[in-house]
Amino acid sequence: MVLEGSSEALCPPPSLELRPSCNKSQPSPPLGSSSQPHDGVFPEDKEPVKYGELVVLGHNGSLANGDKGRRRSRLALYKRPKANGVKPDVIHNVSTPLVSKALSNKSQHSISYTLSRSHSVIVEYTHDTNTDMFQIGRSTESMIDFVVTDTAGSSGQVGGAVGEGGGQSVQSTISRYACRIMCERSAPYTARIYAAGFDSSKNIFLGERAAKWRTSDGLMDGLTTNGVLVMHPAGEFVSEPAPGVWREISVCGNVFALRETRSAQQRGKLVENESNTLQDGSLIDLCGATLLWRTPPGLRHTPTLKQLECLRQELNAARPQCPVGFNTLAFPSLAQREIVDKKQPWVYVNCGHVHGYHNWGYRKEKGPPGPGGTAPAGTGERECPMCRRVGPYVPLWLGCEGGLYLDAGPPTHAFCPCGHVCSEKTVAGWSQIPLPHGTHAFHAACPFCGTWLTGEQGHIKLIFQGPVD
Repeated sequence: MVLEGSSEALCPPPSLELRPSCNKSQPSPPLGSSSQPHDGVFPEDKEPVKYGELVVLGHNGSLANGDKGRRRSRLALYKRPKANGVKPDVIHNVSTPLVSKALSNKSQHSISYTLSRSHSVIVEYTHDTNTDMFQIGRSTESMIDFVVTDTAGSSGQVGGAVGEGGGQSVQSTISRYACRIMCERSAPYTARIYAAGFDSSKNIFLGERAAKWRTSDGLMDGLTTNGVLVMHPAGEFVSEPAPGVWREISVCGNVFALRETRSAQQRGKLVENESNTLQDGSLIDLCGATLLWRTPPGLRHTPTLKQLECLRQELNAARPQCPVGFNTLAFPSLAQREIVDKKQPWVYVNCGHVHGYHNWGYRKEKGPPGPGGTAPAGTGERECPMCRRVGPYVPLWLGCEGGLYLDAGPPTHAFCPCGHVCSEKTVAGWSQIPLPHGTHAFHAACPFCGTWLTGEQGHIKLIFQGPVD
């Protein structure tokens, strides 16, 4: 019932059911008896309630410099000992120069909409005993529960670089207070996502140039600069993986079609038949990093780290051999990253034949494949000695992040051109999903490293040769 690897957080709203009143002295209605907080919060004889887990795409099990505190590649959201959610309460119309004075109450959450130099609207929020809130962004301030940095390959820039003092890369396109997730504290523990998070003063500011508007019922809503995009799977993520449609989520949790470009002033069309409720397999893009939401039922279909290790050992126990050198190949331990082992299997990604490493068979050197490529240097075009097909030749790496798997099937396939190995269902599912890139481009990518997929399918079935003895 505490956020795994995190300190206590701040708070936002579930659904905007505001009453447009400008009378600040008018108290908010009392909470009904059905709104009382849960009593048995964290009894020792009960398992903590897990709302779900967030997995950052492009990190194969951990960040490059290791997972530390709130900066990590995966985060579980648990029911808090005490509710910290908030909900909209009162609207105030104020003069813009007086906004700072109106927001002087440090214990009051609020969202400020600057309509002009002379007119602003402030929406005050009140405590909600029925929800827990978790905030996500690149800020390292204590109110952010999950510190997310740019992922290399996802936004076309070398991201994830954080200085020793905690400073963030200046090129980062992720907002300091990117979004917030509100989870209902009672079953079925529904999780909803909202754009923007509250800062250290418990405020959200939408400036004069931000996209914002007054809704038909007299309330306010708006979008953040680079937007928060969400894609819910079209079917069951684990049984019938199929991509949905990318949408943009507003500050109040409404769903819109995408803007023409990521930071355009004009909002997209309201999509009334879709919601901001997260489901297993929902993707959240923060313009620089993409997160996957997994529910507890969905995670039961994925392999644990122990199961992945068993799969690795089973692969090695089969003693796959290089069909040319006849030396036995072996996948390195899951803890070994980026350092190629001398027994490591390599693959010709255009045909799937698995070999040991050799330095012959080069054809015209074309450099690393893929526009967002993270393939090792020196993986130019090679000719497979088994079938004579020419293409990239890369080392194979097991996908170590179980949360990205769609099932716990045997690791028989690899993504092209990076060589990350996982189950057939997993490669087939992710190869269909277009991930946001830059301001308005989309491209399928390996979920383990972020490399853009190439070839007809984006993946290949591996062809191993067994021992000859």
